[in-house]
Amino acid sequence: MRTRTPIALAAAAASALSLAAPAYSAGNGSNHDYTLAVIGDVPYGAEQIQKFPAWIDEINADPDVRYDVHLGDIKNGSTRCDTEYFQWVKGQFDRFRDPLVYTPGDNEWTDCHRANNGAYNPLERLQAVRDTFFTRPNLTNGRSQHVNTQASEGLPENAAFSRNGVEFAAVHVVGSNNDLAPWTGLGKTAATPEQTTEQANRMTASISWVRQAFERAKGQHGRAVVLMMQADMFDPTYDVPRANNSAFDPLVAEIASQTKAFGKPVYLLNGDSHIYDSDNPLAPGSKWLSFYGLKEGVNNFHRVTVDGSDNNKDWLKLTVTGASNATPLTWERVPYQH
Repeated sequence: MRTRTPIALAAAAASALSLAAPAYSAGNGSNHDYTLAVIGDVPYGAEQIQKFPAWIDEINADPDVRYDVHLGDIKNGSTRCDTEYFQWVKGQFDRFRDPLVYTPGDNEWTDCHRANNGAYNPLERLQAVRDTFFTRPNLTNGRSQHVNTQASEGLPENAAFSRNGVEFAAVHVVGSNNDLAPWTGLGKTAATPEQTTEQANRMTASISWVRQAFERAKGQHGRAVVLMMQADMFDPTYDVPRANNSAFDPLVAEIASQTKAFGKPVYLLNGDSHIYDSDNPLAPGSKWLSFYGLKEGVNNFHRVTVDGSDNNKDWLKLTVTGASNATPLTWERVPYQH
């Protein structure tokens, strides 16, 4: 979690937005729209914990929604990381009437070294997250449905599925420099050997998972690729020192390379920075190119950040359009009524 003062929303909560895609063969998939509900950085604090069941009910009540995604951070960064709380959230997740793919965030494990989080060892909390939410490999939370995962490599949270010729992949990449930020709550001033080993292994597996998503999309003549993670590697409201994002270097390079070679729309859904955004951080001329050491911009990349934390007043209604539509994805922000 990055601490900042929330800024005013740039658009009304119900604004609808879509990304125009270049013309190309539509690829495989149904001609019927397929709708997902995407949330992240929720519930944050006592008030949102109280409202969370009603928000789930609102998503469940939308007849269009057939799949759900949580982009990580199931608590705020200043509350305890207790297993009992994880179990409560798991119970709420299982109230979703549709399949739910959840990718963990830094608040539920990486930042749990903080004293007000319980001064936990973050790697122990990572295992607690896996033991709570991913006990049944290759099955979603909410209504159980089979998904492909990296459970065989120890990452059951990295999940993939395909809808209407669009390949989706949840990738476990989190803020706090993907857990290379020092565990100051435990008296550490630099990343420990255990941290660096875990981070390196998880990043290697995650890059492989991204690569596999593109391979499946190309092999099936897919229309688009959607990557989903907690970390905002391109937070437009926060200028970070170079060292604070260095763990993301190989992932950003892989995404840029794969996106350029794919030649069709690629989308990134992320949370972490709490403020809705819709942009292309890899566009030619973007400051992020030099930040991550990229020599060329990428035109067919688009990312969407969901509202979270104090801005968590809506959920993202994401539609995978019918296969005959040249624009693979459209989306709108749907305000909560409670």
